[in-house]
Amino acid sequence: MITLEDCVGLCGLTEEEVLAIAEHEHLPEIAATALAEYLLSQEHGSEKVLDMIVDDIRQAQLIRGGDQEHVVTLLHVLHHFLKTHPEARPSHHPWSKRF
Repeated sequence: MITLEDCVGLCGLTEEEVLAIAEHEHLPEIAATALAEYLLSQEHGSEKVLDMIVDDIRQAQLIRGGDQEHVVTLLHVLHHFLKTHPEARPSHHPWSKRF
């Protein structure tokens, strides 16, 4: 039987990155691994993953005056993602956009 760990290992992202996708898309973790693998195989897919992580950060900042612990966790996820997927790096900082 294939496990969640196996799926995470095959999708090209870390568990934390998969959790960010699951949070953003309101999916079970196993489904998020499939979405991650699909997105990373598409042109501009890594940019879509980046957008999901950034959206998660924005949401965490808005909830109850800001869930700072979750924001910091997601910032670490963002940092690692950009380090391992440089093609997704934006030419500007997307988190500085105004709502």
